[in-house]
Amino acid sequence: MSTTNKAQTPPAQPKSSETSKRVAKQEQPLGNQDFLFDRSNYMWMIAGVVLIIIGFMLMGGGKSPDPHKYNFDEIYSFRRITLAPIIALIGFGVEVYAIMKKPAQQAQ
Repeated sequence: MSTTNKAQTPPAQPKSSETSKRVAKQEQPLGNQDFLFDRSNYMWMIAGVVLIIIGFMLMGGGKSPDPHKYNFDEIYSFRRITLAPIIALIGFGVEVYAIMKKPAQQAQ
């Protein structure tokens, strides 16, 4: 029983037109680059970040001049316990909307 070695053939080379198309796609100038988001998405993102920062700033504060005095009404005020978390959560909601919002289709 004889075994024959099959000659290994090199893989087929792509046609020159296919290669030039592939190279042309890779060498597009940066000015023609398509972005995932458009201007309105970024504006919504900025608005969401601002709301989150405002919410966290409203939660802060409450330092007493006397460290031995505990001011219950100042620490557990409506602003810190209710308003600030609601504003921060609205900010996170705006961020989700900004990411999920479909960019406007540009005329081509």
